[in-house]
Amino acid sequence: MPPIKMHHQEFEATEELQDTIKCFWYNKREAGTEPSAFEVVPDGYAEIIFHFGSGCSIFSDGVLQPLPSPFMMGLLNQPAIFYAKNRLEIIGVRCFPWTVFDLLGLPSNKHGLHLFEHPMAQLQPKLNAFILDGKIDEAVAEVKQYFLQARTQVAANSMLYKAGIAMQVAKGTIPVSEVAAAAHVTVRTLERNFKRSSGHTVKDVSGLMRFEQVRNRLWMDPSANLASLADEFGYTDQPHLSREFKRYSGTSPAAFARKAKIGKQALSNGLINLSS
Repeated sequence: MPPIKMHHQEFEATEELQDTIKCFWYNKREAGTEPSAFEVVPDGYAEIIFHFGSGCSIFSDGVLQPLPSPFMMGLLNQPAIFYAKNRLEIIGVRCFPWTVFDLLGLPSNKHGLHLFEHPMAQLQPKLNAFILDGKIDEAVAEVKQYFLQARTQVAANSMLYKAGIAMQVAKGTIPVSEVAAAAHVTVRTLERNFKRSSGHTVKDVSGLMRFEQVRNRLWMDPSANLASLADEFGYTDQPHLSREFKRYSGTSPAAFARKAKIGKQALSNGLINLSS
């Protein structure tokens, strides 16, 4: 199988959007004519995905089903496998899970893959024209402008915003009681509002945030000491870190580190094969 060519860019959210959106991103993937798999590993965010080119599919009931554009990936508790062939280009919106459903006016949903009808689907033809012309910056600017307008229609939930900030600063290592204190509410009130807004508990999201920090550290430094990472990120011990890492990624930290070494070498050559 020929190697898969990848290109990735990230774009900062404007100040007005930073309480709801982490960033915007663009990814281009060129593969062969047969569908090949690529894996999305859980993290602490929900992603809104616009896609262009040959399309993106997922297995459902044993059949490869094409996905609409846009669709949303909510919080995952295990890796999701997608399939694409030829050219696939994506514009993604990385959202904080406790704000995304309010921002879009949708009921919260705990499921990872979220298919929905929404007025923002009207962006697809204009975005596709930009993508075909290679005008990536203009396409991202169009999406940013849509969300800026949407943000003006939604009153900020200061409780969830304060809770989210506390969780981000602590990188998921903060107890729920301290998150509630930072938001100036009781644990019960925080949990009720958090689950209503995101479909998940504070503990769910904190666990994903913590996993993401460890995963990112291992990607940057595959030789990092696991016992030290366990201590730094508040795990009971190294076996606890390993269990949680495997729960979210499907692989052990050591196996991920080995894969990261290979992946970094491939990226340095401008090529990476994401199928496994």
